[in-house]
Amino acid sequence: MTAAPARSVHRGRPASPGLARGPVVALAERTATARALGTPAEERGRLADAVAAAGAEIAGLSAAQDDPEAAAILEFQAALAADDALVEGAFAAIEGGASAEEAWGDAMADMAGDYRGADDEYFRARAADVEDLAARVADRLAGRDTGPVALPPGGILVARDLTPSLFLASDWSAGRAVALTEGSPTAHVAILARARGVPMAVGFGAVDATGHGEAILDAHTGRLVLSPDADDLSRFAFAAEADAAERAVEAELAGRPAATADGVAVKVMVNAGDPAELDAVDPAACDGIGLVRSEFLFHGRRGLPGEDEQFAAYRRLLAWAAGRPVVVRTLDAGGDKPVEGLTRDEANPFLGLRGVRLSLARPEVFRVQVRALLRAAVHGDLLVMAPMVALPAEMAAVRRIFDEEAAALAAAGTAHRTPPLGMMVEVPAAALTLDLFEVDFVSIGSNDLVQYVMAAARDASGLDGLDDAGAPAVQRLIRTVVETAAARGVPVSLCGDAGADAAVLPKLVAAGLRSVSVAPAALGRVKRTLARTRSDGVPAS
Repeated sequence: MTAAPARSVHRGRPASPGLARGPVVALAERTATARALGTPAEERGRLADAVAAAGAEIAGLSAAQDDPEAAAILEFQAALAADDALVEGAFAAIEGGASAEEAWGDAMADMAGDYRGADDEYFRARAADVEDLAARVADRLAGRDTGPVALPPGGILVARDLTPSLFLASDWSAGRAVALTEGSPTAHVAILARARGVPMAVGFGAVDATGHGEAILDAHTGRLVLSPDADDLSRFAFAAEADAAERAVEAELAGRPAATADGVAVKVMVNAGDPAELDAVDPAACDGIGLVRSEFLFHGRRGLPGEDEQFAAYRRLLAWAAGRPVVVRTLDAGGDKPVEGLTRDEANPFLGLRGVRLSLARPEVFRVQVRALLRAAVHGDLLVMAPMVALPAEMAAVRRIFDEEAAALAAAGTAHRTPPLGMMVEVPAAALTLDLFEVDFVSIGSNDLVQYVMAAARDASGLDGLDDAGAPAVQRLIRTVVETAAARGVPVSLCGDAGADAAVLPKLVAAGLRSVSVAPAALGRVKRTLARTRSDGVPAS
């Protein structure tokens, strides 16, 4: 009888907070299966069928998603699978005598390598999507199961990495969790895990889970224990009890107005990527919607949404808010959010025609959204902000279009109201020259601001510290924005991930920020952090 492996402890990086204890399941690495080589025509047919089947699976997964971010990740892969150019290199290799598996693997490895080695963040982020699609097609070619991960309740999956499509196809309820030997806290799969409350830690390095029956994962600190001993189990029980108490505190605080330990009020609003995300949220638990990602109206469809469709969606959000403010971001297409029939292929999409730049370049599309927003503003406290603003002239152009469309609606006798117009501060140029902009309010987009300030892609691995909103350069720039806005009497908020980061939020409060907008699931956690932090950012005693 083989002896059970000894207890081992591994250190990684937190990616999605939580605790888990249960059976450990290792996701086996894919291995090639030997088979007889067919004719070039047969190999081409096998590959074409596998790509088509994989594309159909991904498209089905995308259609089943309520989360626009998850759907957008899958839409990219589905579009890639539908592109005939994807298989041209592999087909050429097959004509040269390669098998479908060999040709596909080499072609996709080259493509992923090109993406990962690109100068632009957009393409580096897409490398994981290329590998996701490549693995799914390879499984099809090998006749392997492409279904969800088979993980028992409470099970902890240990894997090198986990593709977004496999994560989205699997059941993560009942205390299931993930430990990845590679990966990044800012990768797509980590973002998906946080949105669903699935404990996940990444970057453990070499971990051999073979033979281990049970594991403990502390995804708050990034600690994995295989074959835990009695002391480990006792410490876990204590930590789980404390964690449950924290969740109870968060649930109790979620319904209260947010304030620091010394009584300074802080507005805590929610981000929304789709009205359906708010169905399970009590409007009284927040101070309104600080960010509506209007891209949800444009993704996963043929043709662009009309004025009445947009108007109805904005009215629904205003009705949910019940008099609280609703901040709609105008279409932020481009970069990692392509929209069929609107965005264009560019060498550097994150530095190209995206956000307000695209809206001003395509005014016939932008004016439809503007009219819908003007009409909806009659029905609640609507505010509108433009994304990716870098120049004062861009905001002046946005305001001019709002004025022109308001005049046209007035001439037609259509009820409307011009809402307060603001801007996202996510481009360093805007942060440094905020005093030159004519705006009614601003909202700091910390996700893009961090990657532009630090020149570090959000989805890249091995960049510890460069994806941190608490970095001194980022914090100095945020303080500059807050102080400039305060001097001009312009309200300022923050709507990126930094607002829900317990290590960064006290720094934001100390910088003078008094309004954040976070994911609905983070409301209680954010209010708990604030309640334990003084207004100068120092933990309460």
